[in-house]
Amino acid sequence: MSAVNEVAFRQPPFADFLGLKITHVSAEKVTAELPMREELNNRFNIMHGGAIMALADNLGGTATSANLKPGQSTTTIESKTNFFAAIPVGDTAYAECTPLHRGRSTMVWQTKITRGDGRLCALVTQTQMVLERK
Repeated sequence: MSAVNEVAFRQPPFADFLGLKITHVSAEKVTAELPMREELNNRFNIMHGGAIMALADNLGGTATSANLKPGQSTTTIESKTNFFAAIPVGDTAYAECTPLHRGRSTMVWQTKITRGDGRLCALVTQTQMVLERK
């Protein structure tokens, strides 16, 4: 794989809206943190499943972008989430995204999301399609 594509370091406005902080970007791994605050509450004082999925989706796109060649872009074509434990208000979601497959036309990423005590909260497997820009 080539050196990390600089576009991987630029996050979309949605990442800022969520409040996520990218802590590491390489072609092999992307990590991030998302503090659980009231705005991400699902009405039971735990992080909304959609916020967890959005965190993982952003990391999968970032990880794929880190592996793209000039003139390529990416889009998510499939995502599967298993939820295991809640992330309460005041805690932080920690995410680590690693490759399962990095091909020419698709890349498959697995994102493990844990909370402050290290407990596994969610496991997301996501497929990204590699697009040639026109």
